[in-house]
Amino acid sequence: MSLNVLLAFLAVSPTARLMRGLFDDTFAGIHQMAWFDWAMLVPYFTVLIVLSVYGIHRYEVIRTYFKHRKNVTDEAPLSFEQLPPITIQLPIYNERYVVERLIEEVVKVEYPKELLQIQVLDDSVDDTAPFAEGLVERYRALGYPIEYHHRADRHGFKAGALQEGLQTATGEFVAIFDADFCPPPDFLYRTVHHFADPKVGVVQTRWSYLNRDYNFLTEVEAMLLDGHFILEHGARSRAGYFFNFNGTAGMLRKSMITDAGGWQHDTLTEDSDLSYRAQLKGWRFVYLPGLDCPSELPVEMHGFQVQQSRWAKGLTQVAKKLLPSILRAKLPARVKAEAFLHLTPNFSYPLMIVVSALMLPVMIVRFYMGVWQMVFIDLPLIAASFWSISLFYVVAQRELYPKHWKRSILLLPMLIAVGVGLTVINTRAVLEALFGVQTAFARTAKYNVGDRPVNLEVKKYRRRSGWLPYAEILVGLYFVAMVVFAVQTANFFAIPFLLLFVFGYWWAGFVTLYQEHQNWLRWLRQRKLELSRVS
Repeated sequence: MSLNVLLAFLAVSPTARLMRGLFDDTFAGIHQMAWFDWAMLVPYFTVLIVLSVYGIHRYEVIRTYFKHRKNVTDEAPLSFEQLPPITIQLPIYNERYVVERLIEEVVKVEYPKELLQIQVLDDSVDDTAPFAEGLVERYRALGYPIEYHHRADRHGFKAGALQEGLQTATGEFVAIFDADFCPPPDFLYRTVHHFADPKVGVVQTRWSYLNRDYNFLTEVEAMLLDGHFILEHGARSRAGYFFNFNGTAGMLRKSMITDAGGWQHDTLTEDSDLSYRAQLKGWRFVYLPGLDCPSELPVEMHGFQVQQSRWAKGLTQVAKKLLPSILRAKLPARVKAEAFLHLTPNFSYPLMIVVSALMLPVMIVRFYMGVWQMVFIDLPLIAASFWSISLFYVVAQRELYPKHWKRSILLLPMLIAVGVGLTVINTRAVLEALFGVQTAFARTAKYNVGDRPVNLEVKKYRRRSGWLPYAEILVGLYFVAMVVFAVQTANFFAIPFLLLFVFGYWWAGFVTLYQEHQNWLRWLRQRKLELSRVS
């Protein structure tokens, strides 16, 4: 097509005229903008572009997963002629409700008793300690190779307990299970033979969930974790990238732990820290998606938030600690890029706070634009940053539950709302990590919850939320103001998006306050009952 013909086509084509009109209107508006407009728009779109990078990375994870789909098997290529000794470590801290279930399930694990050692590493400061010690003595009397270790302090928290347990560990390999996990009986037989390859340092298995269907929150939590275990672990392990041991439901080579510098407690995610140090040393990690280990999900909003903020802070601490070494290492550029994106996704939370703060002034500044001009500019960024979330978790559910995955589509608004509800607490966690603010290891309370409702009001270990829910409610009010403005300016495309933010912040804030109010009422009733007995 000649240039003259092309120009003639552009002059008469309706589509071309529409596109030219959009550009003309947009750039005419840009020409008229004052310094304040630029002060709002430049950081707003800069942050959206950064968030889009992480969104595009989600698309890339999906592509990598399917590209390397054939590079996976749960079968070990080699096997031991003679089984090696194994130590099972059970780190616990104030786990009165689940420690009995944990020990009962672990002693059912199949392996020659003369080659097995089970360590209960108890840092408890409540009645869990004598209860757990009594359980250990009972099973020890029955002939099980189980022993009890109690520390007088929590130095190093979980990492400290694991490191101290290694001093008396008799196994060549160490399997670790947190208090809320129930390993299947064949766990050791299905994992140990992968270590016949002397380069393998870790075998990680997939988490499954005892209480997935307990409520909407646990369903969403399961979807979030499934995305990690199905797509992220699946893609990274198959493509030969670094990935992390998840701190539980896995087995490690004892000599690898020592070679990588041991368990260190200067981060809150000692598992990710050790994982990257070990892989920088050349150790290979294996992921077994076909072997799942059941666990218990937090059933209360604030408990879930505490867990997620600990992970967010810990992973950011690992990024701060190890990224310089990773970027200097003699590794392929793709491995370095994947490691960077793996260790820094929680930066998106403070960026979301910035976007949230700027959204209303930006809507006011852009009032001069028509609806289609706004869609033309915003749609690519929204597709990169937000649509990728929906696709990522739906694909993970389709891979895991090929016959029942469609329900995940209905849960997407809840999933996005839950992610929004994590913004404030995870922003604090990330900033604490970046500025070196040290905090104690905040455990996630577990209550031996299955798929049936339980009366949580009689349970202890519930944490106070402090100022957090009030901040979430205030941020939700800010988004209500944006909804009102969007209605007044006929910006109807933005309203569903804004309402998700309102719902997410208010769900987190009001539900937390309601649960704490119920707990306070229970305390009052107990107090009145005690006083009446005394009188």
